[in-house]
Amino acid sequence: MSPILRQFFYFQCVNIKQKDVERGVSMIKSKSGFEYEYYDDVLRVKVGGEIDHHSAAGLRSGIDGVIFEFRPKRLELDLSSVNFMDSSGLGLIMGRYSLMREQGGEVVVVDPAPMVEKVMNLAGMKRIITVVKTEEADEDE
Repeated sequence: MSPILRQFFYFQCVNIKQKDVERGVSMIKSKSGFEYEYYDDVLRVKVGGEIDHHSAAGLRSGIDGVIFEFRPKRLELDLSSVNFMDSSGLGLIMGRYSLMREQGGEVVVVDPAPMVEKVMNLAGMKRIITVVKTEEADEDE
């Protein structure tokens, strides 16, 4: 990543959550509408709100920038806070899957909201992408 792009990327990062700092992990909120943290070769990206054709382009470029910055072995997409996702969201996930495979990594969708999981099932994505539910998500339901 070029120094100018790297500097631009750092200026976009704001709002480190105190609870994440206390547990030793800094979740950084980007202006592209997602939060991320990187640890032990794992990049965890938390997306919230709606993933549609209006938001997908910004999310795509922002997440790709973080992937190129850290070069993780595993990308975890936390979709627990997504309340709407259309085919643009499916494209977002599959595009990151392709990118990570090119780099020798993997993509895991973590705690998809029920509506997101339904869309993924209908599209047959669970045959390709690993979906993981954490204990925290089980407690919330």
